[in-house]
Amino acid sequence: MSAETPEVVAVPGPEPLASRFSWAEFVAYFRGSWTIGKYTWREGMRKKTLIGFLILSILVIFGSSFMTAFLTQTTVGDAMVDIEAKLIKDICITTISIFGVLITIFISASVVPAEIENKVIYTVLSKPVRRGQYLFGKFIGIQLIVILNLALMGGLFFMALYAKQHILPTLLLWSIFLTYFEFLVVSAFTFAFACASTSSVVPTIAGLFIYITGHLTEYLKDVYNRAGQTENPLDILIGKIAIGLWHVLPNLQNFSLRHHILYLQPNDPPRDVLFPNLIAYGLVYAVCGYLIAYLVFFRREL
Repeated sequence: MSAETPEVVAVPGPEPLASRFSWAEFVAYFRGSWTIGKYTWREGMRKKTLIGFLILSILVIFGSSFMTAFLTQTTVGDAMVDIEAKLIKDICITTISIFGVLITIFISASVVPAEIENKVIYTVLSKPVRRGQYLFGKFIGIQLIVILNLALMGGLFFMALYAKQHILPTLLLWSIFLTYFEFLVVSAFTFAFACASTSSVVPTIAGLFIYITGHLTEYLKDVYNRAGQTENPLDILIGKIAIGLWHVLPNLQNFSLRHHILYLQPNDPPRDVLFPNLIAYGLVYAVCGYLIAYLVFFRREL
């Protein structure tokens, strides 16, 4: 009697990576995000508040030449040109900082809550659109709006400065480049608050707080140094909290080239500025802000 040969049953192994990951799906994923980003950009540029901020900033930058000419009527010669150039630089830098960050905060805080309030998000997510696609597309759209507005304001500043000094202000281009990464950090964390809110009011306040705190971060180190000179337990505790916040919070002053623009020649290279380090610094904080937004958005019931 011959023994029956046992039947060999194939045990399925782990699925190959190639079958789990399709390059076509990867491209389709980002193509969908890009489509949402372009739609967000078009809708954002139609917002009246955003247009108002942009028009005001353009008027201030464009009118800086006339304002400086009026303020320097009593000065003559090369001294007048230098004073006018410094005033134009000061006015334009302040205008770009104020209106640029207002546009960044406003658009980052309003994109997601507005679509939740209008029920548009439910229509979008009911289609074959993943939450990650939607969120990434919205963030791309916000960055397109920020870059376009910053380019317009910076371009006008560039022309005003060139018309006054007849030198290509390459230093200004570096400043605008770093300013974008400053706005990117503010945008990412404001966007995270917006993903947790049903109204744009709270994210707007949070964005302003992030921007103001980011420019005051350097003072936290001074608080820590002063606390180390006392023996009061409360002051020591405050000093430890301050140095902890100094290590955690982004220092937005690092992205400012205001001093360089005001006191160096327009075509001088930036001094003591490590651009790769600053870019990496800004990207790390921006990624952290976006990951917080991602986690918050995925936990929401929509």
